Amino acid sequence: MAVQKSRKTRSKRGMHRSHSALTGSAVSVDPATGETHRRHHVSPDGYYKGRQVIAKKAVIAEDNDEE
Repeated sequence: MAVQKSRKTRSKRGMHRSHSALTGSAVSVDPATGETHRRHHVSPDGYYKGRQVIAKKAVIAEDNDEE
């Protein structure tokens, strides 16, 4: 197993960590809906690569105005 010969300084440690910063996730636009979503992920409407892969749940709206 490799063991370092001497302690790494604060400066060198900081230089090493400078490349570990978080970057923004890659975003693409779905060709069917024009919706933006993360790359290689299903869009909120259930589309992936222009095809609908997940059917959206139907929302039942009940009117409470009727008495």
